[in-house]
Amino acid sequence: MMKTDTLEQIAYELFKAEHDVYEVTKFVEQYPELTVETAYDIQDKLIDLKCKQEQTKTSGFKLGLTSKAKQQMMGVHEPTYGVLLANMELDPQQPISLKTLIHPKIEPEIAFIFKKDLPGPVVTVAQVLAATDYVTPAMEIIDSRYLNFNFTLPDVIADNSSSSRYIVSTQKYAVNEVDLVNMGCIFTQNDEVFATSTAGSIMGHPARAIAWMANKLIARGQKIRAGDVVLSGALTGSATMHAGDQFTVSFDGMESLSVRVAQ
Repeated sequence: MMKTDTLEQIAYELFKAEHDVYEVTKFVEQYPELTVETAYDIQDKLIDLKCKQEQTKTSGFKLGLTSKAKQQMMGVHEPTYGVLLANMELDPQQPISLKTLIHPKIEPEIAFIFKKDLPGPVVTVAQVLAATDYVTPAMEIIDSRYLNFNFTLPDVIADNSSSSRYIVSTQKYAVNEVDLVNMGCIFTQNDEVFATSTAGSIMGHPARAIAWMANKLIARGQKIRAGDVVLSGALTGSATMHAGDQFTVSFDGMESLSVRVAQ
């Protein structure tokens, strides 16, 4: 077992790295006893610290490593999750500044916005869909605080699963209005196709990824709440962001979402 003050110290170092825009080395090298569960304890402490220091509040959750390819690349067998904060949300009409980010990347997502809590005791895919108010196109900006974007699974979880910023469309679609398995996705960078995918690339169905997370949260005494935004996982690989870039995600049956990076 790692001591509480050690967990708090790691959380503080990650907070400072993000706040002051610098990289840190992997904590598993210094603390080989760092486990996945302990990493989520650090994540909780990091979120508490950010809410207090940045005077913000939680706004939802995000999933990471939902594709088999990413799991195999990381040598893991399940996804991760992180917490979204209100001050992470960006206005899609405003250019995105990279000044406060270390090495940002952007990914296309399907956002689920909830109208009901998901308290369990066991959450199913059907319950996720029934509790969803609407779905909408979204993008997530990830920005690991680790040197050269290099980390282990416990490291990335402790770092709030590389969460940084997110953008959600103003369009609203009921879950029965779109095909959350076969719906195609095209992700472009500066009008060139970066990658294509389907909604089902997220664990066969994005609601399945959310159900997995909901059950993990319940086991830790937490839950998805009414009003929460949940980013269900990246549909493609992440694109490195540069000044002046424009990124667009287009889904079958939904209006596209575009963002611009400031010059």
